[in-house]
Parts: sequence; structure tokens; C-alpha cells
Amino acid sequence: MHGAGPNLAFWVLAALTLVSAGGVMVSRNLLHAVLFLIVSFLGVAGFFILLSAPFLGMAQIIIYVGAIAVLVLFAILLTPRAGRDNGETRWAAPGVLLSIALMAVLLFVITDTKWTTAKDAPEITAADLGQALLSTWVLPFEIASVLLTAALIGSIMLVRSPEEEAEDALQ
Repeated sequence: MHGAGPNLAFWVLAALTLVSAGGVMVSRNLLHAVLFLIVSFLGVAGFFILLSAPFLGMAQIIIYVGAIAVLVLFAILLTPRAGRDNGETRWAAPGVLLSIALMAVLLFVITDTKWTTAKDAPEITAADLGQALLSTWVLPFEIASVLLTAALIGSIMLVRSPEEEAEDALQ
């Protein structure tokens, strides 16, 4: 892809992803932090689509936005209200220093690396990946889905009140 459109889309997605990632870090309400995280996941999916990897973009949306973020939302919404705020911590200053050091290392790596681009289109299509996922990799795919379902059921069972447990015991 060439031209001003992909460049503009890249910078818009970069701003959206970075601002929403920053929102995750500074938000004091966990529910708002998860909503910022969903926007950040969508921005990353947009990057995959810009890189001509639509399968990975859709997998990002389905797995991270559709499963992981919803699981985190359920965990937050099913816990008692007292534990929803994200209070001050004494680790804020070391965290800021660590993030600045990490940013310096990443900028050094980005500027020092010789980046090459592929001249040919990838030979694997989304149909080939889908066929592999439903033939060769079907067992790990199903194990992951069962594991996520068990985690969801476990999180619901952990936050049940004694009244709800007693009500279910009577039925």
C-alpha cells in the first residue's frame, strides 16, 4: 500500500493506540481501564490490517477484544464494588523510571536496526491459515477454548455470595 491514505491511517491508529494505552495506565477506575484496553486492542488490530494481515487482525479482535477483554470485564463486574478502584501506589515513581529506560532502549533498537521490507506478497492466505487451524491445530484451539470457558466459570463461582449458593442448593 502506497500513498497518503495508509500513512494517515497509520498515524491515526498510532495516536489512538498510544492514547488508549496511556488511558489504561492512568485510569483510576478499573472499568474505564478495561474500556481503554479494548480500544488499544482495536488499534493493534488496525495495524495488522494495514500490514495486509487480515487474518491476524480479525484474530486480534476475536481473541483479545471478544474473549480476553470481555473476561476481564466480567471479572470486574462480578466482584464486590469495594475492589473496583485503582488506588495510589508507592511503585509509581519506579514504574515511571522503568518505562523511561525501556523507551530509551526501544528507541535505540529502532534507530540502530537495519530494517528490510519484503518485495513479494506472502504465499500463505487467510484460507490456508483457517484450514490449518481447523485441521492441524484443532486440538490446541479447542483446549484454549475450554480453558477460557473454565476460567470464566471459575471467576463466576469465586464471586458468588453465600445467599446465591444457598439458593442454588435448594433447587
